[in-house]
Amino acid sequence: MTRVKLLLFDVFGTLVDWRGSIAREVHGLFAARGLAVDGAAFATAWRDQYQPAMEEVRSGRMPFCKLDVLHRRNLDVVLERFGLDQVDESTRRQLNAAWHRLDGWPDVAPGLARLRIDYRLAPCSNGNISLMADLARRNDWHWDAITGAELAHDYKPKAIVYQCAADAFDCAPGEAMMVAAHSSDLAAAAAAGLRTAFIARPDEHGPGLGETAASVPVDLSANGLMELADRLGCR
Repeated sequence: MTRVKLLLFDVFGTLVDWRGSIAREVHGLFAARGLAVDGAAFATAWRDQYQPAMEEVRSGRMPFCKLDVLHRRNLDVVLERFGLDQVDESTRRQLNAAWHRLDGWPDVAPGLARLRIDYRLAPCSNGNISLMADLARRNDWHWDAITGAELAHDYKPKAIVYQCAADAFDCAPGEAMMVAAHSSDLAAAAAAGLRTAFIARPDEHGPGLGETAASVPVDLSANGLMELADRLGCR
């Protein structure tokens, strides 16, 4: 790993518990309005719209827009499917902003603090810049910059997103390492020339419903960011 200078991080699922956080927000907002909604089921249904919406952009059928815009488009679809068409605009805006209030996994803040001593750090996420900034402030993360879809004007797993992130730091692709809990993300990063590190998040989609091991070749695997820091020889 001596050539690696930059660590790039997937965020949704790798650094934050999106399912638990969205379920909490959905339950709280609807309960306050006298509506009983299964927050976990709603969160999963909302997330299920994520890749199809981005594919509209990746395919060129839709011009690039921020993930906040896609999340809102997807929210309207899910509300209709749950029979919640009566939900007002103010509540929809509050729900969409829930993605800015996700909680990090417990190992992330201390792990990033160790990793940044020896490496430059940045998210390489499909989330927009304001979303990434809000998550960092909420969870006390410190980035050297924010890269990803908004910078590249395209969505992962397109190669330009990874290459643009490395280029922003004047790094060759091989000097950057993509850190993610999703084998598909790491396979795309490797194809773009980056090094790769897999982080196990076995409960991302619910208890026992996350990846526990990479299904593609990777440079490193770890059970969290503290173990990744150990593997990389960080202090």
